[in-house]
Amino acid sequence: MLANLIEFVTTHYVLSAMFLSLLALLAFTEARKGGQSLSSRELTALINSEQGLILDVRGQKDFSAGHIVGALHIPYEKVASRIAELEKHKAKTLIVVDAMGQHAGAVSRDLKKAGYKAAKLSGGIASWRGDNLPLVK
Repeated sequence: MLANLIEFVTTHYVLSAMFLSLLALLAFTEARKGGQSLSSRELTALINSEQGLILDVRGQKDFSAGHIVGALHIPYEKVASRIAELEKHKAKTLIVVDAMGQHAGAVSRDLKKAGYKAAKLSGGIASWRGDNLPLVK
């Protein structure tokens, strides 16, 4: 298998280089899109120092099944229309949490454009669970 890969890369070096370039560009774009990613530990530190607010953008069913203590719930598709509700929290960093990180970057970017300080939980609620941290129902 590895021999086939090496043969392909040496035979089609232009295609291989283009693939690697596109892969690097995609990774760079995705990293920039959502802004700062926080670990579970960094999120906890921000919340404990009262400098952050968790914004959970998962659907109602997922949120009800378990969420981080003190999280404000606004589903992903409703954030744009309900952004005014966040005005009173403008002094804090809004930490966007979703299931696995798929929507948090876009929401974080939109919040930054609207003048908020925003970050995302790296890996979403799945990483929070993976670190054996508590959820409330």
